[in-house]
Amino acid sequence: MARDGHQTGVTLIELLIVVALIGLLVGISFPSIGAGVDSLRMRSAAEQIVNLFNAALNRAERRQQAIELAVWPKQNRLTLRSTEPGFERALDIGEGVSIAAVHPELPQANEGPRRFLLLPGGAAPRIAIELRSARGARRVVSLDPITGVPRIETAETAR
Repeated sequence: MARDGHQTGVTLIELLIVVALIGLLVGISFPSIGAGVDSLRMRSAAEQIVNLFNAALNRAERRQQAIELAVWPKQNRLTLRSTEPGFERALDIGEGVSIAAVHPELPQANEGPRRFLLLPGGAAPRIAIELRSARGARRVVSLDPITGVPRIETAETAR
């Protein structure tokens, strides 16, 4: 109690108004936070695929070895193997992002992996991996056959 006889503090109504305002702010900002996390996951997955492509191309050239790139869409996985015994690298795409398609598409539906061969001194194969997020956003990671440089595009600009 204060000295003049009045009580100090916060009333229940004031507390409810503050809690309601906080709830409203959280409700408004949550979708944009979710979209931001989704965008980060998609960017991270695309950059990891670019790094795997670069590692495969560098290994083929520097060690003069044929490199097999296998894309497993159902398992959300990419693997590299070479003629060197014991060399195998794998990339598992994280949650929230999946491999939607591997281009060029084959005429028959194939349940197994798509395999590409990277040869030393040869042209890079035309590969494009289409990624899809849980919210429907799409990115395409492609390997340019002329320059051998991987790039990331949105699905709309890739077509």
